[in-house]
Amino acid sequence: MVGESFLTAQEAADELGVKIGTIYAYVSRGLIRSQASQEGRRHRLYSRADVTRLLVRRQMRMSFDPPAEDVLQWAAPVLETGISLIQDGHLYYCGIPIEEVAVMLSAEELASLVWTEDAANAHALFDFRRHPSAGKYRQKLLDLDINRDNLFSLPSFQIILPMAMADDPIAFDLRQDSIALSGARILRLLTSLAAGAVPEDISLAKMLQRGWQPDDERSIRFFDMALIICADHQVKLATFAARIAAALGTTPYSVINTAITALAGPQQGGYTEAVEVFLDEVKTPNHAVEVICSRLRRSEAIPAPGFNNPLYPDDDPRARILLDALYDEYPDSPSVILGRSIQEAVFHLRGEQPKMEFALAVFRRHFELPPSSTLGIFALGRIIGWIGHAIKQYRAKQTIQPRIRYTGPAPQRQT
Repeated sequence: MVGESFLTAQEAADELGVKIGTIYAYVSRGLIRSQASQEGRRHRLYSRADVTRLLVRRQMRMSFDPPAEDVLQWAAPVLETGISLIQDGHLYYCGIPIEEVAVMLSAEELASLVWTEDAANAHALFDFRRHPSAGKYRQKLLDLDINRDNLFSLPSFQIILPMAMADDPIAFDLRQDSIALSGARILRLLTSLAAGAVPEDISLAKMLQRGWQPDDERSIRFFDMALIICADHQVKLATFAARIAAALGTTPYSVINTAITALAGPQQGGYTEAVEVFLDEVKTPNHAVEVICSRLRRSEAIPAPGFNNPLYPDDDPRARILLDALYDEYPDSPSVILGRSIQEAVFHLRGEQPKMEFALAVFRRHFELPPSSTLGIFALGRIIGWIGHAIKQYRAKQTIQPRIRYTGPAPQRQT
């Protein structure tokens, strides 16, 4: 941003006619770029060009007919959410810092808080007696010659969801209580599917621990933590797809399947695979610097996949929470040592901190989960947010309708 003109937070707020907190929200959503001022790291300046661009966009929106204010406009739809907020480099779930949520709540309690506004409802909502067993669905996948490792994958989830929807008598009941119950049913079903043939009268994290780390009870809190840090991140593309599906009145099962389909695409699925390939390329801790330098010489588009989240100037709190816990609890693990060496090398060479995708890749390797499960664990956690967004969209009864700008040839007038 060399040569650009900058404003203080107050000047930017005055220009747009908003509060300073709104400026921070714009920064977290990538709408306004910022940089540290000479007064120190805690004082930041904001791009005048980005502020002007937002002002022009607002003026263009105001020129539309009034009904257009209720539909998707241009490339910047405004969708309301009370689930997650990124503000001034920090992430909050329902107004609570993610660092506190990861310690205070289980995945079920976070889901209950998001879906019903009360974490105390988790026990009743996730009571295994209210939900069908995953056994018959697991067997259907095995009958298709899908092996156990691939049960923990997006394609397996996508195969099972329509079957489970057909078996669920409340699938089409779009009242909030029924949606929350369907959400719990979906989350328990897919978690049990991913874990394998384990007891179903236990928590989500315990299911995954029994299935993949039966001799390590310490891993229970790590599975919980992984689900929690993946739960929501404002409105990413897969979440936007979930909101559109909900706006069309589809069932929660279809909402989740739509979001998973979007998640499997190259923007998320491809990037996650690139992070895994990067770790495979490094292989051993003493090769980290060599591999990164080699990627720089080859002019790789992303020299260090899994690093540098622009939404967090200091570090991605989701990655920090999971990696710090792994470093503390399993300091002698080869996968953890490899992850730490890569983190240190990238910071030394490029000044970048890990993103959540890198933390999940280290997590997966340490707990010896199948390669397909990196996205699998992400999807399980993100179901919490997707169902929350679906509830919001169902209640809004609002159509998400894009406006079209015609760019074809001019119409030929009839003579």
